[in-house]
Amino acid sequence: MISRRVTIPQLTMWASFFFVIFDNFAFFRNVLRTYTITSAHLVQFLSIPILLSILIAFLLNIVCSRYTVKPILAILLLISSLAAYFMDTYNVFIGTHMMQNILETNANESLELLSPKLLFYFLFLGILPAFLVWKTEVIQRPFKQEIMSKLKIAGILLICTVVIFLAFSRFYTSFLREHKPLRYYSNPIYYIYSAGKYIHESFKEKNTVIVPLGRDAVNSPSDTVPELIIMVVGEAARSDHFSLNGYHRETNPLLKQEDVISFSNVLSCATTTAISVPCMFSNLGRSGYTDKKAKSSENVLDVLSHAGVSVLWRDNNSDSKDVALRVDYEEFKKPETNPECDDIECRDVGMLDGLQRYIDTYKEKDILIVLHQMGNHGPAYYKRYPKSFEKFVPVCQTNELSDCAREDIVNAYDNAILYTDYFLSRVINLLKQNSNNFETAMVYFGDHGESLGENGIYLHGVPYDIAPRAQIEIPAIFWFGERFKVDRDRLRRNIDNDYSQDNLFHTLLGMMEIKTAVYNRDLDIINSDPVQKVSIK
Repeated sequence: MISRRVTIPQLTMWASFFFVIFDNFAFFRNVLRTYTITSAHLVQFLSIPILLSILIAFLLNIVCSRYTVKPILAILLLISSLAAYFMDTYNVFIGTHMMQNILETNANESLELLSPKLLFYFLFLGILPAFLVWKTEVIQRPFKQEIMSKLKIAGILLICTVVIFLAFSRFYTSFLREHKPLRYYSNPIYYIYSAGKYIHESFKEKNTVIVPLGRDAVNSPSDTVPELIIMVVGEAARSDHFSLNGYHRETNPLLKQEDVISFSNVLSCATTTAISVPCMFSNLGRSGYTDKKAKSSENVLDVLSHAGVSVLWRDNNSDSKDVALRVDYEEFKKPETNPECDDIECRDVGMLDGLQRYIDTYKEKDILIVLHQMGNHGPAYYKRYPKSFEKFVPVCQTNELSDCAREDIVNAYDNAILYTDYFLSRVINLLKQNSNNFETAMVYFGDHGESLGENGIYLHGVPYDIAPRAQIEIPAIFWFGERFKVDRDRLRRNIDNDYSQDNLFHTLLGMMEIKTAVYNRDLDIINSDPVQKVSIK
C-alpha cells in the first residue's frame, strides 16, 4: 500500500486512496443506482472518487501529526473495514441512531453478526493495512516545517475541492440537494461525523435530573374492577407481514381465532429500538422526542406507578432502553430465569413463566405487565423460532442475507411472525384465565419495521425522513376480555385510521382509567371520538 519511508502527507494520502478504493463499495453502488452514467457525463462521475479522496485527505491532514498519524490511521482502518462490511452486506449506513444501537447492543446480539465474510473484511481491509501503516517509517521533520507543510497541503486540497465544485457545479448542486442520503454511505467520513455528534449529545445528557410526570395520577372512582393489561413490545415486526392485515400468507392462524382488533396504519416513532422503545412510552411524541428529553423525564410506566398500578417489565431482548428503570424489571435472556431455552436461544414464551404467581400477588390492584420480545430480531431470522414453526421453506440459514434468495429471507422472517402469533395466543390464554377477577386486555405494538432486501436494503435504522415504509409501519393488535369496557364495533370501524406510537402513552392511561392532567383523550386509540389523526410520512 505504501513505501517503507514516507512523509505524513504521503501516508495520509495513500490511506485516503485506500479508503476510497476498498471501503466505499456501498457508496459507489448507491451512486450508480441513483444516476445513469452516460458518455457525456463520464468525467463528472470520475470526479466523485477524486473529490472523496481529497475530502478524506483534508480531514486526515488536520488530525494527523508525527505522534498521532499511526494510531489514528490504524484505528480508522480497523473501524472502516467493519463499516464497509455492514454497508456492503446490508446496505445500511452508520448514522447517529445506528451508532447508539451499536453501543447498546449486547454481546449475544453482536456474536450473531459474526461471519467468515466479516472476518475477511476485518483481516484484509483492517488488520493487514493497519499493520503496514504501523510498520512504515515516517520521516520526522521539524515542528515548524511540519506545520507549514500542513497549511500548504490544506490549501492545495481546498483549491482542488473548489475547482472540482466549480467545474461541475450543476452536478454537485443536484448531488448534495436532491440525493442527500448518498453522502451517508461515505466511509469513513460519515461515521466519524456520527460518532462526534453522538459523543457531543451524550456529554450534554450527563448529570440528568429526572423531571416528574403525572404525579397527580389517580385511579378513576368509577373503576371498581381492577385491570390486568399485558403490553407486548414486538421487535422488527412488519405490519404488512401479518395476515390479520391482509398479508397473503397465513402468519396469524391462532390470532384469527381470537376476537382481536388489528390496526393496519400505525407508524413507529423511529427505525431503531434504541429510539422507538423509549419514544413510544413517553408523552413527547415523535416530533418532540430527543434522547436527552426522554432520559430526563418520567414515562407512562412512572405515571401508572404514581396511580398505584403494579408495573412489571420482563425482557427477552437487549434491555428496556431505560424505560423500566423505576419499575420492577426481570431479564429472560438466560436459562437461569427463562425455562424455555434451547440450543439456539431463550424463547419469548418463557417470559410467561411465573406470571400467574405475580398476578395472584397483586390481585386486588391494577396490573400492567410489559413483555419485550426477541421477536423478529435480524439478521438471523431463522434463529427466532423453534424448528416446529418452520412452516415456510426453504429458509435463509445465515446472517449473510445478501447471500440468500429474497424468498428464503422472507420465509425465515414469516416463520418468526408465526411464532409471535403463537406467543400472543399464549398471552391471551393467560389473560382469559384471569378474566373473572380483572378487566383483562392485551396490547401488542411493534417497535419498528424491517427491510427484507427491497431495493437492496436490509434490516432497519435508515433515518426516518428517508426510511422505506417497511421500516416504519408497525403492527398494533388489541384483545379485550369480556369484562373490559370498550366499544369493539367502533374500534373495528377505525382499524384503517392513521395512528402512531404517539398514541400509546394516552391509550395505556385510558385503558387503566387513570385521571391525570398529562392524559390526552384525543390521542387515546380506545376512548377518543372522533379519532385524532396523526401525520403520515
